[in-house]
Amino acid sequence: MRILPASLGRSFNGLWFGTGAANLGDGMALFALPLLALAVGASPGGVAAVTTALTLAWPLFGLHAGWIVDRVDRRALLTGVNLARAALLAGLTAAHLAGVLSLPLIIAAAVLLGVAETLVDTALTSTIPRVVPPTARGRANARVEATINVTNQLAGPPLAGLLAATTLALATGASAVLYVLAVAGILVMTLSPVPAGAGTPHPDRPGDGLVAGLRYLWRQPVVRTLTLYTAVMNVVWAAATALLVVYAVAPGPLGLTTTQYGLLLTAMAVGGLVASAVVEPLRRRFGVTTLLIADAAGTVLLVLPVAVDAPAWAVAAGAVVAGAGSSIWRILVATIRQNLSPPELLGRVYAASRVLSWGVLPPGAALAGVIAELWGVRAAFVLATVLALVVMAAFIRYALRTDLSAAVEAPDETVAAH
Repeated sequence: MRILPASLGRSFNGLWFGTGAANLGDGMALFALPLLALAVGASPGGVAAVTTALTLAWPLFGLHAGWIVDRVDRRALLTGVNLARAALLAGLTAAHLAGVLSLPLIIAAAVLLGVAETLVDTALTSTIPRVVPPTARGRANARVEATINVTNQLAGPPLAGLLAATTLALATGASAVLYVLAVAGILVMTLSPVPAGAGTPHPDRPGDGLVAGLRYLWRQPVVRTLTLYTAVMNVVWAAATALLVVYAVAPGPLGLTTTQYGLLLTAMAVGGLVASAVVEPLRRRFGVTTLLIADAAGTVLLVLPVAVDAPAWAVAAGAVVAGAGSSIWRILVATIRQNLSPPELLGRVYAASRVLSWGVLPPGAALAGVIAELWGVRAAFVLATVLALVVMAAFIRYALRTDLSAAVEAPDETVAAH
């Protein structure tokens, strides 16, 4: 039985190829930058500063990214940003080979790469409705999610590690080449025109300003509610991301080696990949509401095994289920957001949702760290489990009262009803 159709059209295939190439470059670059910091003699704090710099863009620049995406030609934007990323990585490679690379240069590059990510991610999700018909958006989002899982999480880091074993310049140089390859896919795209009248503000919609997407998101009850649930669940994910390594890797209670821990994370990514491939058949069989509730349960399983001191296999199984649920949630919520947002605001609505839902990650991780310092790692996971259970109970009540399936299956005209 065929899970996905062979093709969603030439324009989508170009976008799809560009997404794969760029995300493979992302996965390699994000792996290589901390290694470059170590190569120039950075302290642990300096290496952490590079990682922090990569995450600053969404809370600081996210709304601006949405405003830019909604006002410029997206083919030109995706082409220009990918070429800029290629030039940036090529510059880092040259500086490393010349022996003039420094930690401040790496941090500056990390900040710029983070800004580029906000632009590319926002342009990508708001371009999908311009290259596929409304009925194909779910399949398109699933393909893109699966591709990101494979390239960014599964293939990128190990490939970068393999190249870096020879020289770091190979890893960063290959990233630059991949960003150039992404442009080849982008140039194949032909975007459908924005519907007539889309540029004219609706009486019930906000205007054309920087926070227009945020205002529309807040007035659209389904998109607003799903964004808020995503944000609260991300607090749980932030705690798990920050502390799971401490609990799992020896001398932590699970006693895993670094290799075994890497395999656990890989299994989580594989769970997301498999879920991306089968989300459409699952949606037709079980419905949107059931799948989203299952993801809320998966968030509980991400932290519950650690909270109850379960064995390693249970922790791994929970992580795989959580990874699968997370992919399904992102695919379905992306389709809902695309269907319920006016075309001229889609970039800003997406960016606003990212600012709200991702903006909790740094404080969530910091809070988990404080709790772990005061009462221990398991105490942090116990509190995260309690939060996850409360969120799941609240979401079940909301989902059973809301026709979320209609928001996924409806064409563009759905926007007018909201």
